[in-house]
Parts: sequence; structure tokens; C-alpha cells
Amino acid sequence: MKVKVGRKILDANEMYAEKNSNIFAKNKILCLNMISSPGSGKTTILTRTIEELKGEVKIGVIEGDIATELDARRIRRTGAPAVQINTEGACHLSAAQVNEAVRKMPVKKLDLIFIENVGNLICPTAFELGETGKIGVLSVAEGDDKPAKYPAIFAMAKAVLINKIDLLKIKAVDFDVEKVKRSIRRLNKRMAIFEVSAKTGEGFSNWSKWLVEQSRQLKDRSVKIII
Repeated sequence: MKVKVGRKILDANEMYAEKNSNIFAKNKILCLNMISSPGSGKTTILTRTIEELKGEVKIGVIEGDIATELDARRIRRTGAPAVQINTEGACHLSAAQVNEAVRKMPVKKLDLIFIENVGNLICPTAFELGETGKIGVLSVAEGDDKPAKYPAIFAMAKAVLINKIDLLKIKAVDFDVEKVKRSIRRLNKRMAIFEVSAKTGEGFSNWSKWLVEQSRQLKDRSVKIII
């Protein structure tokens, strides 16, 4: 019986994920589902990314948190539209929640939508939201063993950001960047990896260029919409 209930939940999620995917395809929107542990710096990465790409890529954000609108308010201060989802205890966003949020966004005016998922390296990875791809974020403060301990997100992501690299320069943490890169590329040889500091802006040029290129490729591509 438990298996049947679980299957029903996943089937319903897949139905809404397909609806979301069709919305993104119809409007040629790049949608990236950002996944990480709490405190990795996702929201700071997003605010800086929005500022870096102003006038070039129109960005909207769907914020997922257990409670509060704190992160959505930070995004709105950049001038970008943001919709907050509070899961009230759930460790991940569902495709149905994202579908409701997308319908509140000015999709016809956007090139890129970020979904900032609930802080968790495990649950959000297993639930498809209809996104174009997943982005993994790992801060150097978390330790360099995370790709080995939580391989799914690092195997599935389109790109990984190694954040807070400014801490390495002052030797505030022990973190072997090359070890992490090797671990990630054992899981995904083609992974795009960006070393960034959301605080200082270091490394954001390459990340921004990658986003622009991904967005342009999507707009130039003929995408089949599933009815």
C-alpha cells in the first residue's frame, strides 16, 4: 500500500512537471532548479547574478523555503520578480507548487527563471519540476566530501558552483578544490564547474557568460511541446 501511495505522489508530480516544461518551452524560458545545503549562498548568488545580467537577460525567481519571505524580499530589491513558496515543513518543492508560482510570474517578459529550492542536497534532487536543468551549489565551508557523500545532485546537474572561495584566500577553511572537481567529474565528465564568490563577485564573469549562452541556445532551438 505504501508503494502505491508513493507512486501516486510521483505520478501527480510528473504531470505538473510536464505542464511546467510546456510553459517554459512555449515561452522559450531557461529554467534552472538551484539545489544545495542551507547556507551555501544561493540567494546571494542569485542577487549578484541578476545585477550582473541586468539589461542582457530578464530573470525571475521562485523562492522555496519552509517559512518566511526573507529571500523573496531580497530578490525583489534587485527589481526582479519573485514568488515565494513556503512548504511549511516539506524538504523540497513540488511541481504543483512551482506550477502555481509560475502562473503568478510575467513569463512572457522573462528569459530565465531560477527556482531556489529548499536547502537540502537529497530530497529536491529526486523531484522533477519541469526545469531545463539543475544547478548544484557547494560552499567551501561545507567540506570537500559532499560530492562523494551526496552524489545524485552532482551527477545530474548541468553545472556546479563552488561558492565562498574568498574564504580559501584567508585560510578560513580547509577545502581541496581540485579534489572536489575530480569527484564531480567522476560522476559527470561534462560538468561545467564555476569557482565563485557571491560576496566579492570573483568568478561571476564566466558564470554569467555561461547563463547567457544557455539562454541563447534555448531560444535558437526548436522545442517540441508535449500536449
